[in-house]
Amino acid sequence: MNLEQITELFKWMSIINVVLLMVTSILIMLLKDFVYKIHAKLFGVNESNLSVVIYSYLGIYKLLIIVFNIVPYFTLLIINQ
Repeated sequence: MNLEQITELFKWMSIINVVLLMVTSILIMLLKDFVYKIHAKLFGVNESNLSVVIYSYLGIYKLLIIVFNIVPYFTLLIINQ
């Protein structure tokens, strides 16, 4: 793989992960009761703990996207110039 192909790979990885994060966030906002019922049945999690877990999940996922997708993509763009 050359540098241009790797840059393109990171671009598409970033786009797919950001879209996935947005869809997940929207679905959690719209279907909060449904998500709570499923997790309460499966894991016995109460609603206040579930909110903390979901908030942590979204925050960690966003941080991982930034560190492992977006920053390398912009770094490769700078190197390619």
